[in-house]
Amino acid sequence: MSEQDRHATDSERSSDDEVLSGDATADEAAAHDAEPTDLLPDDLQPGLVDPEDYIFPNNNRRRVPGFLYLAIAAGLVILYLVRGSGVLVNNGLLMAAAILAVFGVYSIVAGWNLDVDERDALKVSINEVGFPVGHASAQMGWRGLLSRPTWRILLYSAEEPPLKRALVLVDGVEGHVVEALVEDNPEDWSDVVDGERLPKGTQRPSEDAS
Repeated sequence: MSEQDRHATDSERSSDDEVLSGDATADEAAAHDAEPTDLLPDDLQPGLVDPEDYIFPNNNRRRVPGFLYLAIAAGLVILYLVRGSGVLVNNGLLMAAAILAVFGVYSIVAGWNLDVDERDALKVSINEVGFPVGHASAQMGWRGLLSRPTWRILLYSAEEPPLKRALVLVDGVEGHVVEALVEDNPEDWSDVVDGERLPKGTQRPSEDAS
């Protein structure tokens, strides 16, 4: 085999190795992208259960860490009283217990019971805005230093496209309206038909054609 043929063969092998390496890298990247990185638990995903059976998680879950903080704080105080002040057990444990107790009390106080669910909040919002509602969505938020749960209800009127929209804040504990804003709909819904967005370049069908 000539020197020239030998160089050509080595070049082909090098290019084949590069192709295989590139394929392996692409496969690894695809596998990495396919791996789940952040998943919600099943009880927080409405799509995994029947909408009629889905219950929004109660805000009073926040009390659980509060009780844990208080239990740990009590344990630190007991440890200090039993062992007394020394090298490993000292006044720092009392300081840590006080901080944990403050966080624990706050978590329990701020763990309001969510007595008003999203369906109840939607009914209250519809009565508040005074127009027939088409599209609507609900989001949970919190307000104030005590983190009181509040539903944020976004509503659109029933016309196609909607002529009005409203944002209503409903207290999640007592169910009263905290604040309501109603206005003419400034959004462009020309490419939305029956709640679905038309593909780019598609014209909205005229009412005469229907």
